[in-house]
Amino acid sequence: MTIPRHLWRGPLAGLLTALTAAAVLVGCGTDSGGGGSGAGATSGPIQVWEGYTEGDAKAFAHLVAEYEAQHPGQKVSTLFVNNDDTLQKVLTAVHGGSPPDIAYLYGSWAPNVAQIPQVVDLTQVVKRPGVNWGDFWTGERDVATVNDKVIGVPALVDNLAVVYNKKLFTKAGLAPPGPDWTWQQFTDDARKLTDPAIKQYGSAYVTPGTEDTVWHWEALLWEAGGQLLSADNKQAAFDTPAGLASLNTLRDMAVTNKSVYLDPSDSNYATLFNSGKIGMLVTGPWDLGNFPDVEYGVQVMPSYPGASGGHQTISGPDNWVVFNNGSARVSAAEQFLLWLTAPAQVKSFSLATGELPTRQSQAQPSLSQQMDAALPGVSTFITNLANVQQARPQIPQYPKISQILGTMVVSVLLGKSQPQAALDSAAQQVNQALAGN
Repeated sequence: MTIPRHLWRGPLAGLLTALTAAAVLVGCGTDSGGGGSGAGATSGPIQVWEGYTEGDAKAFAHLVAEYEAQHPGQKVSTLFVNNDDTLQKVLTAVHGGSPPDIAYLYGSWAPNVAQIPQVVDLTQVVKRPGVNWGDFWTGERDVATVNDKVIGVPALVDNLAVVYNKKLFTKAGLAPPGPDWTWQQFTDDARKLTDPAIKQYGSAYVTPGTEDTVWHWEALLWEAGGQLLSADNKQAAFDTPAGLASLNTLRDMAVTNKSVYLDPSDSNYATLFNSGKIGMLVTGPWDLGNFPDVEYGVQVMPSYPGASGGHQTISGPDNWVVFNNGSARVSAAEQFLLWLTAPAQVKSFSLATGELPTRQSQAQPSLSQQMDAALPGVSTFITNLANVQQARPQIPQYPKISQILGTMVVSVLLGKSQPQAALDSAAQQVNQALAGN
């Protein structure tokens, strides 16, 4: 199990500028019918840029070898590229006329990736017999689709749930959280789990102000029945009772009850949870391997009674993206990618790595039980994928919106702003960003 790869690491302004420049430099777009440099060329192996490490790298290499064995004469060449750097390197390669055939790219970059003319439109590809596009989870398909155009095939899926320390719950006389629990129960439990004398906290929240700060809050907004933007993505839609309820929840825990460890480092929380100093975490499956010293349980997200959002969660899927290096190479890349993401390979990769299955058909009790044996709690995250009902807005302005929302959430958590005032200010800024100001 690896660290999350769905979140932005560092400023995006430079990348967005580079994307705009790339669109100008490379000229008109192409499609899978050909037209890229070397159209029709078949020489050389399929070039795949990926960022796998350790167990994931070994499992991926095994799949590549299996593909080559099953398809004599077809070769796949892989190049490790740090996932954080892949988009910038892809842009450089596009400018130089030598992009990879396939690249692993963060799903959060999808709206901007879609602007690269050399990106192959896979809309018709995923409709081919046997692909079963609907077998991929809703959140994955939403993130891989920009303006009704499929620009990638899901490479990874995750979600947020609550990981809790069973011993601390017992010590505090609390019942373990159940599948129908509420945010009021979460808040009450967090308060009872907090002991300032021994620096023990009920929960934690990451506060670097990045997308990691934001997407944790967005799940609460959806659960409260709210939306981030209007249906046409032209106006802020979070300055509502649902938005207020979500921020009030955070303020009650962080400011009123002081039951939340605020972590600007975005990493200390894991060490503290593993040492028994935090009772509950809202986190993803990538963190489970960091808790060898804790007897933990995993439960779905709480809900707001009476709200329409239920126990929704949020996912940060990543994509395999195909680039046009001529019709023959595109065809070969598509063939490999469809094989790689077929049910049998999805199951094999999940069993070997602990990564959640990217296909619904593989979310079977037999697979969950095997994965739980290696890493307890994974099965709940697999089940929780059904609670992913929507994705973050797939628009190029989202990085700027994320910065605004990150500032809003942190200001409330630190007690610097009242929730309503923070919502009003953020909504005004988001509207300006959407208007291009």
